[in-house]
Amino acid sequence: MARLRAPGGCPWDREQNFDTIKPYLLEETYEVLDAIDRRDWPGLAEELGDLMLEAVFFAQMAAEENKFGIDDSLDAVVEKLIRRHPHVFGDGTAKTSDDVKRRWDEIKADEKKGKPQQGRLESVPRNMPALVEAQQITSKAAAVGFDWETPEQVLEKLDEELEELARARQGAPQPEIEGEIGDLLFVLVNLARFLKVDPEQALRKTNAKFRKRFGYVESKAKLPGAGIQELEALWQESKAFDD
Repeated sequence: MARLRAPGGCPWDREQNFDTIKPYLLEETYEVLDAIDRRDWPGLAEELGDLMLEAVFFAQMAAEENKFGIDDSLDAVVEKLIRRHPHVFGDGTAKTSDDVKRRWDEIKADEKKGKPQQGRLESVPRNMPALVEAQQITSKAAAVGFDWETPEQVLEKLDEELEELARARQGAPQPEIEGEIGDLLFVLVNLARFLKVDPEQALRKTNAKFRKRFGYVESKAKLPGAGIQELEALWQESKAFDD
């Protein structure tokens, strides 16, 4: 990367900056996730290489401005892993994954002492996928006690939001309906958290399942033109081919 960015290197690479490379980082991240979902191990190996390339690209640009180098990034994550795993690298104890997460959060909070304070939710990026953002901000709120006590309470809230959406559909303006849909999705994210399900991954898997089933329907029916009864019958047939 240093050679590519140097005088006489690649014109495209030399023109890039932190902002222009950000979209590629996001793209490569999703390609890694896709390879994992498809259990494409050779593809995953390649995609992880592409993802690491983006990290190297950012670090090289930072080094050129004397901000930091890739070694600083690697040292930082190694030190963090050691510091936040005292039950492995020190004399701490943690018998369950919940113990580990609780201790991780405690150590993370200690690390922030002495630094300028900000709201607990300010550390959650606003430009990440909405489901992931909702998952993170609800987890942070729950960590300080702002939470339901049982999944059943979340289900009650879900019923409440469904009723509010039903009322909004009876003539409310579109922004209000949009707001009710957002509230409904937010409660579903909370329900997923209570049930220890990653909502982003759950939806990705459902998307993949829909793609496969619809592909079967599309291969058997004339589209557009087929009636809903024929399409529904083919949809039911497609379920036999689910993994």
